[in-house]
Formats: sequence, structure tokens, C-alpha cells
Amino acid sequence: MTTLDFSGKTVLVTGGTKGIGYRIAERYLAAGARVFVCGRSSPETLPCAGNSAATFIAADLRDSGQVDALLASIRAETGRLDVVVNNAGGSPFVAAADASPRFTEAIIRLNLIAPLELAQRANAMMQQQEDGGVILFIGSVSASRPSPGTAAYGAAKAGIVNAVASLAVEWAPRVRICAVSPSLVQTASATSGHYGDDNALDAICKTIPAGRLATPDDVADACLFLSSPLAAYTSGTNLRLEGGGERPMYLGAVNA
Repeated sequence: MTTLDFSGKTVLVTGGTKGIGYRIAERYLAAGARVFVCGRSSPETLPCAGNSAATFIAADLRDSGQVDALLASIRAETGRLDVVVNNAGGSPFVAAADASPRFTEAIIRLNLIAPLELAQRANAMMQQQEDGGVILFIGSVSASRPSPGTAAYGAAKAGIVNAVASLAVEWAPRVRICAVSPSLVQTASATSGHYGDDNALDAICKTIPAGRLATPDDVADACLFLSSPLAAYTSGTNLRLEGGGERPMYLGAVNA
């Protein structure tokens, strides 16, 4: 595993207290960054690597005032913000026919409006820095394929991918904007039955050309690359992590 050098850099990972965000935060720490994570409640454990641990700041990203306070705290401690990973988000399974307007608004708020508002405020900080900064959004392949049971989530992620292209134009050249869009990821929820039992999980893996689900490290690798000098000419990009995609169902029908 090759580690890029982020020494002297300040990184914010939203939703960095669990799941994919936790591993992303650990990897930036291992690369030498000063890492901040946020969430609505204090976690039992914080991401760490070696002798370094992430700094937790309580914040509900759906509240603009708390977002301002979050960024003000980071500025007070480090004086700068180099990378933001907009990772917080998600949705429970709810059939579109049964979803209430309040539920739909909450999902759109969490997965589209909140990350855009954080990006807007982070951009204001980064534009004042000589070397600018990088803002990443964790998207989803649900943005470009059917998302039954999580339709509002898929629609919000589609909005994120479109916004990335627009923000990359508006905020260039000082700030780069990219999205990382994984398919199914092997997290604790996946192994605890979110996708079914072990037999169901094995069956799902067989539909993926790579033969496995993505891992949190796959997502973290993409984030470190896109926020590094190796990707200095990369902006407005949506990097899909899907192990080759999905085999078209018609092929199965033909073979049958």
C-alpha cells in the first residue's frame, strides 16, 4: 500500500466516526495530515494511526450555524483547511410509494443540501489560501442507475455529481472539486446482514466482475489520490468505483 504525504495538511472528513469515513480519516492520518471528524454525537473511539488521532467536533451538518462553528473551530486550531471529504449521508430503505414528504426532504437535506452548504463555506476559506484546496464528495453509483427503495437518496447523489461539474468551473483554479462514487461497500453493516446473509452476499459478489464488494480502503485510496498533487489537473471528475460494473441481466437471460 503506497501512502502519499499529507504532512502539514488539514483535512476534514464528515461522518468520519464510523464506516467508510472512519477508514478515510485513518488513512489521511497515516499520511501525516491533521484530521478533523464531525458527527452529531461523540464516538466511542476516534480514527487513529500511529501516535496520531483525529480531532472530533460535534456538528449537525444540516444546521448552517453549526457548520459555521465547525469551520471556525478548525480555522482557530490550524489556520487553514486543505481537504474536505463530504462523506456524511445515507438512507434507510423506504419504498417511494410509502415515503412521506418529510422523509424525502430529510434525505435530500442530508445528502445534497448539507454537503453543498459545507462546500460553499469551505471554498470561502480555501480561496484565501495561496495553494487553495480540494473538496471531495462521496457519491454513489445510485446517481446513475435505478435505486429502488432509496429513490430520494439516488436523486440526491445525482444532484451531487452534477454539482461537482459546476463547482469545478466556478471555483477554479484555486479549488478543485471531485466526486468518488462507489457501488456496494464491504462495511460492518454489509457483513451484519444489510445485504442479506452470507449466501446472499456471495451471490451479490458473483454479479460484480471484480468478484467482490468495494472496501473502505478502495474509497480511501481514491480520496487520497484525488486530493494529492498526482491529481493536480483533475477537477469536475466523478470517479466510479464499481469493480467493472454489473453484468447486464440480458446476458444471463440469453445464456439461460
